[in-house]
Order: sequence, then structure tokens, then C-alpha cells
Amino acid sequence: MLGSVLIMPMPPVYSFVIPIYNEESNIPELYRRLAATGDRLQAEVEFIFIDDGSRDRSLSLLRDLRDRDPRCCYLSLARNFGHQIAVTAGLNFARGQAAIILDADLQDPPELALEMVARWQQGYHIVYAQRLKRRQEGPGKRLLAYLFYRLLRRLANVDIPADTGDFCLLDRQAIAAMNAMPERNRYLRGLRAWIGLRQTAVYFERDSRFAGSVKYTLRKSLSLALNGLVSFSRVPLRLATYMGLFAAFVAIVMVFWVLYWRIVAPDSALTGLATILIAIFFLGAVQLVSIGILGEYIGRIYEEVKGRPLYVLAEVAGFTDDV
Repeated sequence: MLGSVLIMPMPPVYSFVIPIYNEESNIPELYRRLAATGDRLQAEVEFIFIDDGSRDRSLSLLRDLRDRDPRCCYLSLARNFGHQIAVTAGLNFARGQAAIILDADLQDPPELALEMVARWQQGYHIVYAQRLKRRQEGPGKRLLAYLFYRLLRRLANVDIPADTGDFCLLDRQAIAAMNAMPERNRYLRGLRAWIGLRQTAVYFERDSRFAGSVKYTLRKSLSLALNGLVSFSRVPLRLATYMGLFAAFVAIVMVFWVLYWRIVAPDSALTGLATILIAIFFLGAVQLVSIGILGEYIGRIYEEVKGRPLYVLAEVAGFTDDV
């Protein structure tokens, strides 16, 4: 009598990590293109969708995808924890030898993963996508992004490539390094640069959003930019010191200036209320800016020492250790 043979599923070679937040209009087309790309890779793949507290039908659509295609897995976070944390959750669960991170709005073309994989097979640990052109953003946003990336590159203590987002391929060694970093105010493209390893770029023109509204508002973009500056540079702290020294120098100059006017023109208004007000406002501004810079760093220390988990899961499907 022949016993039954249990055939274990092959582990995935590639894990696609896609954060989802109110993307019901993009999910069908996203899945179609992901599935076509996965077929062209000719290897075992998994599609890890991370629902970041969506308020539309996104989670329901992800459940349907899981029922239709066993390659689809999803994590549902208990609330909206933010894009960077959602990607981190996906990396924590990724089982492939390489993970490809991309956004759900199809501005990051899934087909570029084929070129990323080719570069990975040449021996690179990290392959990041570098934008040559932004088709949807207006000139103001493009200018701000251009200036920010170059300012960050000059101020940061690691070399963070300009015009890059989170769209990238990470091999298993890079995934393990990223998962070992528990910090809460995460700037993934900075962490990616910080770990080192062999890295290279592939170039692409960023498409317009396929459907729906932009999720990264100006406020969220500024918050992410601030995270990048504070997390990877101590220059703002030094700037507060420099402003204090400059204020002291100006104060000394004003002393001699007032003495000069007392002698040359004792009745001048410059020796009275106007001079005092200028000095008070100038020194007050320096103090407030310095306190604000210190507050940004101290606030991040406060967040870290609380030791809370990065995220809370409400639902998991498609993994061997489903909860």
C-alpha cells in the first residue's frame, strides 16, 4: 500500500511588497500587471499587499485576490500607521530571496522589476529605481523635490542617491539588515543607503497616477523630508549653535553701534525703542528656532524610548503562520 506523499509548496524567490491605502480603483490593474510580471520572471513569486487602514473597499478586494490567486498574501494593519511602517511590515513577512518594493498607484511600473532582477543576478544586493522625469507633478513640487534631495545629500552622513524613492529591490541580506533596525521615524531610502552593500540604479520615467487621488499630500511629504534630515544629519543641531554665535556677534556689533550714535547723534531714534525692539525680536527668533530644532530631536528620542511595536496587525492571510 502506497502512502500519500505530502508535497510542500516551493518557497518564493521574489516577494513584491505593496503598501495599500484607499486604492480600490487601482488594485485590479495593479494585480493584472503584477501577475504578468510575475509570470515573466519564471520563478516562484508572492505578492504581499499591506492594507494600511484603508477606509474604502481595498481590503475586500485583497481578500478576493487571495481567494483567486494563492500567490497573493495580505496584511491588514489595525489602523493607518503610515507608508513607511506599512512597507516595513511587508519586509518583516517577505519570504523571497529578493523583495521588490513598489507603490500601488502604478507610478512605479511593475515591469521595471525585470530589469532590477537582472541587475540583482549580476551580484548587486540593492537595486534602486532613479527617476529621470516626473510626469504628473507640477513645476513647484518638482523644484522642491529637486532642492530637497540635493540638500539632503549634502547634509546627510550617508550618501543617499538623489531622485530616488522607495521603489527598489532588496536581496535577503539587505532585507535582514532592514528588519534589524527597529527605529520608528523611518526613512527607508536613507536606511537603504546606510546599510551599504553593493548598490546600483536603474532609470525610469515616473508615470502619472493610474487612478484615484494623491495620498502623499504636501504635509506628509514635508514630514517625510523632515524625518530624512533629522534621522541622517546632525547639521540642524550645529545650525542652532551657529545661529547663537551669530546672534552674539550681532549683539556686540549693536553695542558699538548704539555707543556710536549716542556720541554722534544722541537725539536719534536709533538709540531708543527701535534698537531695543530689533534686538529682542532677533534674539527671540534665534531662541525659538533653536528650541524647535532641539524639540525635533528630543521628540524622536521620546518616541524611541517608549518601546511600542511599530505596527499592530488586524488580519493576516497567505502566510504559513497566519494569525
